[in-house]
Amino acid sequence: MIPIHTAQTVREAEESFFAQQPGVDLMQLAAEAVAEAASKLLEGDRTSEGAVLVAVGPGNNGGDGLYAAARLAGQGIPVSLWLTTGQAHPDGLHAAREAGCREVDALGATELLAQASLVIDAVLGIGGRPGLDSVVATFAEQAEALAIPVLSVDIPSGLDPDRGHVEQDGFRAARTVTFIARKPCHVLQPAAGRCGVVQLEDLDVPVATRPVALQATPADIARLWPVPGPTSHKYSRGVVGIDTGSTRYPGAALLGTIGALHAGAGMIRFVGPEVAAQLVRTQLPSVTHGEGAVQAWLLGSGWGQTEANRDRLAAHLGVKTPAVIDADALLSLPTVVPPNTLLTPHAGEMSRMLGVERAQVEADPLTHARETAERWQAVVLLKGATQYVVEPGGRVQLAVPGPHWSAQAGSGDVLAGICAALLAAGLSAADAALLGASVQAMAAKRRLGPWPPEVIAREVAAVVGGFDPVW
Repeated sequence: MIPIHTAQTVREAEESFFAQQPGVDLMQLAAEAVAEAASKLLEGDRTSEGAVLVAVGPGNNGGDGLYAAARLAGQGIPVSLWLTTGQAHPDGLHAAREAGCREVDALGATELLAQASLVIDAVLGIGGRPGLDSVVATFAEQAEALAIPVLSVDIPSGLDPDRGHVEQDGFRAARTVTFIARKPCHVLQPAAGRCGVVQLEDLDVPVATRPVALQATPADIARLWPVPGPTSHKYSRGVVGIDTGSTRYPGAALLGTIGALHAGAGMIRFVGPEVAAQLVRTQLPSVTHGEGAVQAWLLGSGWGQTEANRDRLAAHLGVKTPAVIDADALLSLPTVVPPNTLLTPHAGEMSRMLGVERAQVEADPLTHARETAERWQAVVLLKGATQYVVEPGGRVQLAVPGPHWSAQAGSGDVLAGICAALLAAGLSAADAALLGASVQAMAAKRRLGPWPPEVIAREVAAVVGGFDPVW
């Protein structure tokens, strides 16, 4: 798991490090990493005048960029500097000048863009405010329009380091070299989409504070997945009860059942309405129909918004069996839900659950996901471009990200089924959510393009099969 830390936590780690090792120059270490990353991005193109154009801010972030510029100029690479505020880190500026970097003003920087092979964005770091000066913002837009690769120092300038929301335009990086720890903007969409490839240089600075979130990796998912062993059987692998679908939305029942089946459920009992049952029966002959003992329920997908939902939900939750509660059932939740319950809303559903505008959830998803988890004392999987797994008490995990092709109707139904299979296998609601969202993303990466959710669901089986150590 990759720890994600706030800007304040990173600043505190720096201060503690300097107090214990005052002689270490972290700026030089950071500059070396930036220069090496720049050299790789240049790919040997060192001939054009102004091959590297460094946009320099007044603080330490600018100092990193200036020392990196000095290193590049020392390699014979033409480097131009634009001091965006007219001020810069004094020692860094001296080093860059001594190395032969030339300075340009805002107009000169704009004119050089057409000739530049690389822009280094060293304007604002984690201490800056979101947004950019209008002149710098225009420069960033022009660099993007001309498809000039941008290498950002620590974060793309204009972003809030602690949020995924993007309120204003800023730099869009091909690569971001960040230091000590990844920050929320590096992993939370849509901000993460502006960071490009994120390269972490920890500079040997330890961070003792608890991370604000943990980002899962494919290796984490493979390690945690409940792979069956020689003593496994259909009951030990987990029996999933599914009550989903309606006359209007029978497909939701089929999609959720496909998800559970291809995630490895030992057995599925379908008890939804007959119109949905007929669809499941014709497509999935291994699914059983009718009541029976189950280890977890999948509820809500495709129910539609009817007054009967509350009673339909209560009939299943009364036996205290772990459950995945999805879609329309989320608006019929009782005050108290059974232990090990997983709620799977998207931003629109969460806004209705909390009685706020959808835009508020989208602007600050983590705060609202935490509020939802605390209010119902249940694990919440907030679906979207970034998938948040939030537990009561505030622990946050982020699923492995996937391609944006998955943003289509039916993907959530499949995901709910995958999570239900994992819940029935004995996993905690938090682990079921994290693994379910991640494996669906991993499957989607194997099938890039507008493949429908049922195709991606079947690809889940191939991803999971790769977790088996026997092979």
